[in-house]
Amino acid sequence: MRYTNVAIESLGYTLPTEVVTTAELEQRLEPAYQRMRLPEGRLELMTGIAERRFWDRGILPGDKSIESGQQAILAADIDPQKIGMLIHGSVCRDHLEPATACRVHDALGLRRDCMIYDLSNACLGQLNGIALAANAIELGQIEAALIVGTEDSRHLVENTIRSLNEDQSWTRKTVKMAVASLTIGSASSAILLTSREISQTGNVLHAVTAQANTQFHDLCQSGKDEAVADEMRPLMNTDSERLMSEGIQTGISTFEEFLKDTGWSRGDIHRSVCHQVGAAHRRLMLESLGLPEENDFTTFQWLGNTGSAALPVTLAVGLQQGMATPGSQIGLLGIGSGINCLMVGTTWQETRVSTGTPR
Repeated sequence: MRYTNVAIESLGYTLPTEVVTTAELEQRLEPAYQRMRLPEGRLELMTGIAERRFWDRGILPGDKSIESGQQAILAADIDPQKIGMLIHGSVCRDHLEPATACRVHDALGLRRDCMIYDLSNACLGQLNGIALAANAIELGQIEAALIVGTEDSRHLVENTIRSLNEDQSWTRKTVKMAVASLTIGSASSAILLTSREISQTGNVLHAVTAQANTQFHDLCQSGKDEAVADEMRPLMNTDSERLMSEGIQTGISTFEEFLKDTGWSRGDIHRSVCHQVGAAHRRLMLESLGLPEENDFTTFQWLGNTGSAALPVTLAVGLQQGMATPGSQIGLLGIGSGINCLMVGTTWQETRVSTGTPR
């Protein structure tokens, strides 16, 4: 998908204040570690993740999606009535129905003919939202669109710890299926797209390239979608090694198409932002794509894997820290369970990022 009339105008994000270190998680896992004779410190060594964040108990995803949406609108200095589409693109949501986008739409005071819906695609939901919103802008159907989403990791991490400590069926071999669940963190993000006619930044969106390798859809699966919020006690089984291997192979084939869609060579990509899984995944992915690590920006070390919010939040933090200068060509490289891959190419000119919780 190629675009000539779409701009990434601004980003907003919100982070929790409660920090949970990997060392703390391992202390809470002491019963399981003793039973399975596992050495402490291995989790951080394997993943490169030192900490992640949890929302306060009782917080709903929509609460923070509203905040992040407000931040993106503030940063763009745009009339909210120009926004013709709102997509809530995270795995987590307030209720099974109605769509969390309904509550966010009401709180942001967007117009009544604004198209709204929830979109779920594991860690790529917000990138999918960018593609769908960009299509509508490119076709001239709307002038601006807002993609928001909030991931809440507390329930998954705490239930994984409970299961590992209490369920005697876990072994040194099967515990590998739970490691990915212990890397999950919480975050919220928002991306505002506009037509280039009303853009004040000139941050051009060139292309979105997508591929689905769904024969591997069973490598990462959570429990049944039965409840949300405080009633939710999810567990997730992830074959991390195979998911990484097959995901990177999907990324390689997607990247070749991405270069064609953008008209770029590898050397034309000045900065990259990948989905934030961990140190080993990042190193192998960049090596496989032929991209230098020094041009890649990361947050997984202190945020963990924040699902659909990971890539937008990492881009926002990187931009705040000056990772891009006018004319920088940035590749946003997302790989998620399913297996799905989405890559976004943009040329950056002016940074407009706002957050309610600066680090």
